[in-house]
Amino acid sequence: MNEEKLRLPRDERRATLLAAALEVFTASGYHAAAMDEIADQANVSKPVLYQHFPSKLDLYLAVLDIHCEYLVEAIRTAAGSSQENAERVRATVDAYFDYINRDGEAFRLLFESDMAVEPRVRERLSKMSYDCAQAFSQAITTETGISQESAMMLAFGLIGTAQTTARHWLARNEKIDRDLAVNLVASLQWRGISGFRKITQPLN
Repeated sequence: MNEEKLRLPRDERRATLLAAALEVFTASGYHAAAMDEIADQANVSKPVLYQHFPSKLDLYLAVLDIHCEYLVEAIRTAAGSSQENAERVRATVDAYFDYINRDGEAFRLLFESDMAVEPRVRERLSKMSYDCAQAFSQAITTETGISQESAMMLAFGLIGTAQTTARHWLARNEKIDRDLAVNLVASLQWRGISGFRKITQPLN
């Protein structure tokens, strides 16, 4: 390998390394993945890999950060995509399904990795869930008139349902048509949230 001929701008090289790491981590799992393997996948030497990422965990966290940020931004976009809250619910569910349809490997990295027990990983995943819920809670408050804290509770329920059903859809190898799956989940969610419309006092 002649790395001088393959020298890339730093940002481009970093993107190549992260793409290779995602492929290796999702194929082998974090613990079985080796930096040698990731370097080979990216067509660089291991010293070059370590120049960008001092450890395997740093590399994993960098991959995780990219995909957490992408998903949060997708949910924010969905939450602001319409003035109709029923459409916002559907757009939010669709964002999860679109994400796994576009990149199932990254989705598995976010939601199915045993690395969730690692404190820095858990912190990032918790923040991602909070940011997604916060993005949608504004629409719930507008629709229902309930407090922000109550809206966050419902928002966590909504994104949790979207995540879980999207994972099921992926695990079943997309046996249900994607649009049908999105409509089923969105209908379930909207039937629930619309029942809170303009309620300002807790239910007895």
